[in-house]
Amino acid sequence: MNRPQFEQLVGEALDNLPPFFQDKLNNVAVVVEDQASAEVLLDQGLRHPLNLLGLYHGIPQTRRGIGYSFTLPDRISIYQKAIEIRAATPSEIRALVAEVVEHEIGHHFGLSDEELAEAMGEE
Repeated sequence: MNRPQFEQLVGEALDNLPPFFQDKLNNVAVVVEDQASAEVLLDQGLRHPLNLLGLYHGIPQTRRGIGYSFTLPDRISIYQKAIEIRAATPSEIRALVAEVVEHEIGHHFGLSDEELAEAMGEE
């Protein structure tokens, strides 16, 4: 899959988030990268870039205090190669992209995996 097609899937995943999340996204950029850098892998305690599908870099909304202003946007990295290697078909790629985007958005909001599943209506 080429980069524009993959980015379109990421955009669709963002568009399909529940309105609560869409309305409250604040100071966050979602980017597509081929794979995690060596620095990111070291920071995450991982050895191989294909072991990381996405990563939230920033300060969760639940930890932003009164002094949180004039701050560069948080960043959510979605790693295309790692996702494509795990998914066999375009529909599996679409589903995995949606799952990873939801997971990383959950980190932006400071949610645990369980809280995110509940917010997404998965429990």
